[in-house]
Amino acid sequence: MPIGLAFVAPALFWGALGVVGVAAASLLALRHTTGFCVAWLLIAGCSLEMTLNDLVGPEAFQTTIAAVKAAEIGLAALAMLRWGGRFDPVNPAWAFVAMGAAGLAHGLYPGLTTADSLRSVVGSVAPFAFCFVRAPEDWADAMLRAARWCPLVAVVGGALLAVAGVRPLFIDSGGWRLAGLGHPAFLASVCLTGIYAPLIRLYRHGRAPELAFLAANFLILVLTGARAPLFYAVAVTGSALAFVGSPAVPGRLRALMLLAGVAMVPPLILLAVSGDLTSVRVFALLGSDAANLSGRDYLWPMFEAVTDGSPWFGWGVGAGNVIIPPDSPVARLLHTWAAHNEYLRIEVEGGQIGRALLIGMFAVWVWMRTRPLAAAERRIVRLVFLALAGHAVTDNVLISTPACVLLAFAAAVFGRGRVNR
Repeated sequence: MPIGLAFVAPALFWGALGVVGVAAASLLALRHTTGFCVAWLLIAGCSLEMTLNDLVGPEAFQTTIAAVKAAEIGLAALAMLRWGGRFDPVNPAWAFVAMGAAGLAHGLYPGLTTADSLRSVVGSVAPFAFCFVRAPEDWADAMLRAARWCPLVAVVGGALLAVAGVRPLFIDSGGWRLAGLGHPAFLASVCLTGIYAPLIRLYRHGRAPELAFLAANFLILVLTGARAPLFYAVAVTGSALAFVGSPAVPGRLRALMLLAGVAMVPPLILLAVSGDLTSVRVFALLGSDAANLSGRDYLWPMFEAVTDGSPWFGWGVGAGNVIIPPDSPVARLLHTWAAHNEYLRIEVEGGQIGRALLIGMFAVWVWMRTRPLAAAERRIVRLVFLALAGHAVTDNVLISTPACVLLAFAAAVFGRGRVNR
């Protein structure tokens, strides 16, 4: 009889089957919440929207991002049911809610619908979902361990597809760039979290495997050809090793790691200048045009012009997605229509007031949530968010799936601090 229903009323049958499947998965996730969260983190770190975009079509790109963020919200809700929730009044997610309300009251940018704006608000809030969970210490430790593996899983998965002839592991973009399962820029952002997590664990436990994760994820980051993430990864790691002490990491070991890193710089510079490494994009740019903005100087004026029309309250959350049409010459030339400047995007969507609110809430949130941490972790995490503030000048660091990975890492670290307190 149920099989016959599939032919008589297929919409009803498959809808009911989908509800049953979601319910069954939810019950399983409620029982094994930590395992499901770890699996979600590894999937989010692979940036599968890029793979599906190449294999299925552009319609799969936004659908995959929406699925990843919806899964995070769903898992956070289940985690709240199991462990309890916590009210976080200074969480930056509230700034997006305020900007969304202001945009609806003020009026949205032409071409941006109310439904699209509300979806963008949900998508902007989703990366912060785990910050509202009162998760136990074993969940936080599991998420930190998984964050170290994200870049490696993405590269291994990309290599398997390359061997199968489905999708290349490297792309040529001003030099060869490692893409993994996604895009080099996305993989680079995931590498940042993949470096911060073992750095935190190294300062916490002083275990040798964390050094291997640091080295492997730094290598992957170099091969992505992304200059800004590499700069901030070096800045955070170098500053931590130079100025942050910990009983788990003796000064002699920190000095040895610093010297090893510094010793690699002169040979790499000589190779880059001589042209022996110009096939790798990051060295190609450093050896020829280090100030190259990768087309951002074409994108930014368009967004700056829009801010003049509503400088204080902006044009609503999601307006940054409709400023440049996907079929415009600039979008076809650069293969993107995003601002690649988070401050500029937020100014378009929330105006000067919205941007000030978001920055202020981020500062207060990080300051308050890091206070209960151990001294070394507190300093490292603050360095991480200072690097994020700098990285936001040239990339959209809050709306992509790598942002979900970074903020899940933050939720795990902050959760550990709450347990300690």
